[in-house]
Amino acid sequence: MLNTLIVGGTGLTGAHTALHLREKGHSVTLMSRTAPSLPALTGFDHIVGDYLDDEDLSDDMLGTFDSIVFAAGADIRQFPRGEDEEAFYTRVNSEGIPHFFRRARDAGVKSAVYIGSFYPQIAPEVVETSIYVRSRHLADEGVRALNCDAFRVCSINAPFILGYVEGMSLPHLSVLVQYAQGTLQGVPLVAPAGGVNHITSQSMAQAIEGALARGKGGHAYLVGDENLSWKDYLELYFLEAGRPTDLPVSRDEHPLFPDLILYGGRNATLHFEPENGELGYSRNQVRSVIAQLVQGYAN
Repeated sequence: MLNTLIVGGTGLTGAHTALHLREKGHSVTLMSRTAPSLPALTGFDHIVGDYLDDEDLSDDMLGTFDSIVFAAGADIRQFPRGEDEEAFYTRVNSEGIPHFFRRARDAGVKSAVYIGSFYPQIAPEVVETSIYVRSRHLADEGVRALNCDAFRVCSINAPFILGYVEGMSLPHLSVLVQYAQGTLQGVPLVAPAGGVNHITSQSMAQAIEGALARGKGGHAYLVGDENLSWKDYLELYFLEAGRPTDLPVSRDEHPLFPDLILYGGRNATLHFEPENGELGYSRNQVRSVIAQLVQGYAN
């Protein structure tokens, strides 16, 4: 069994991965900027630190781990107001993430998994138009370039991830529950045109376990679960909330899915056939997780 460090271990994907790996008998340590407060994460060893700061985790301590799962790449939720966008994403993603993996390799870590974004593989043209997507692309390439016989590393590039952990605040998902319940005022009952693939954090945890055990070094895995239109996706929330609704489709910008977060473009349909193979993760989990979200965030 592996002694694994999960960077970003208190986030949605990191938390479910920690719980899953512990259930499988692995020793798991979490690393994040603040100590975990969720009941589900009690009992895990924890390191308070930032992967960008070499002093937070010494090389000697880093070398005590067999493997690393990195689930801490920055996106628009971490972008500090007023900072230059290109400078920020270059520092935290394009350069900061490969630097951390290089430290891990040099410290003697044997294997690592990087959690990245699906956009560079599904919509490669966006690499040229989006600073954020380009930073994810460069981080992914930089990490996988470190693969060698002594350091097996691969990436898992995911679409939109949904999941529920009791007590975890996930505003981008809880607001969809409010919308389906009819408690969100001023938002029209319409669905955006287009759609995307979704995957659950539970399936992600299984994929990460598979990558640690059987992943091909240097490979970029494109993972996913269900291809859904935004209409079908939103209607699942309404159905689980007990308010089945036939949402009309609008090509206008939707307040819950603003253009700012749709890097593929408004009204785009980003569907694909996910890669699974040796990763061995479960699929067809989206509706059951939406049911958990509705139950967990219901007013």
